[in-house]
Amino acid sequence: MAKGKRKWWFILGLPVFIIFVFTVPHPVEEETVLSSLWINSPLSSSESSIMRGESLIPFILGDRFGYVGESGRYTLNRVRDGYVSISDNFWTEYETLPSRINIMNPAGDNVLSIDGPRGYPLFLDNRIFIVGSEQNSVMELSRDGRELWSYDFPGPITCVDAQGGYFLAGTLDGAVILLDSRGRPVFTPFEPGGSNLPIILGCAISEDASLLAIISGINEQRFLLMERTGDNFRVVYHEFLGSGFRRPVHISFIDNDSKVAFEREGGMSIYTIGTRRSININIKGEVVALDKSGLDGYLFVITSGGEEEKSLVTIRYPGQVVGVAPFYGRDIFLSRQGSALYLGGDSLMAMFEIKRR
Repeated sequence: MAKGKRKWWFILGLPVFIIFVFTVPHPVEEETVLSSLWINSPLSSSESSIMRGESLIPFILGDRFGYVGESGRYTLNRVRDGYVSISDNFWTEYETLPSRINIMNPAGDNVLSIDGPRGYPLFLDNRIFIVGSEQNSVMELSRDGRELWSYDFPGPITCVDAQGGYFLAGTLDGAVILLDSRGRPVFTPFEPGGSNLPIILGCAISEDASLLAIISGINEQRFLLMERTGDNFRVVYHEFLGSGFRRPVHISFIDNDSKVAFEREGGMSIYTIGTRRSININIKGEVVALDKSGLDGYLFVITSGGEEEKSLVTIRYPGQVVGVAPFYGRDIFLSRQGSALYLGGDSLMAMFEIKRR
């Protein structure tokens, strides 16, 4: 990218974090604030080593991807030329129909090369998967490239998640399938039904694999929570969500798996597992990023009201919006690790610390 163009991207991105710095750090509750620790631009930052024990956050922001540390230094910072899959432990860049996939670690070392993969790489639960080119099969690989198992689904896969050695998938024809560590179905494919179009648009699995959360169907769309009972799972809660979305839906277990956050028409809902109660939260715009930890009593969400109109929304449990910081940016990034909140907008990246005082 030309030097002049980089400069303009930096200038255009700067207002994003001016708004963050001057709007967000005001208290969102009497004793809770967001304190800015650093702001920089991946465009002008080079790759460097980090301190031992420093946490790394994988990011994709616009046409760049890599890993950034707590100090704001980038151990990997590259221009994206193709498709990118990235997680805490692995990353790879690949073509539309890859003939070879090189899987790397955050330091940029090659850990595995796959010739003729016949699909696309996916990293979940510190594991390596290949999703078939027709998106109706999944194969898990060992760290040395051996096939551990493979599974053919009854239709194209529309959502996936993995935790605790299990793999969860939803399909275009409305089936929910949970596979164990050997790729064997834990139960007969479950079909929620109850809708004109029975597609599965979102799915999540709790860390201990004892709970499954599902968004299914169009007209009516539903949220379902499934709970392990012995060797099987059963639906313990369901809720109609209106006609719903015709696209993948954000859904995640949060707050140490005590709650589920998910999109719905007009905003979001937070379902508390202990009370089996769902609270609706009215939010303007479409949810484009969700804080998947939701710790310390707060959940952070980025919404979009247009191509460049964005807002950082702060939600306090059980479901109260206590802060909305509007900003402009075409590309965004959001991640959270403990008390650290990482935000990206266009050509800038920032880290904030969630403090109580």
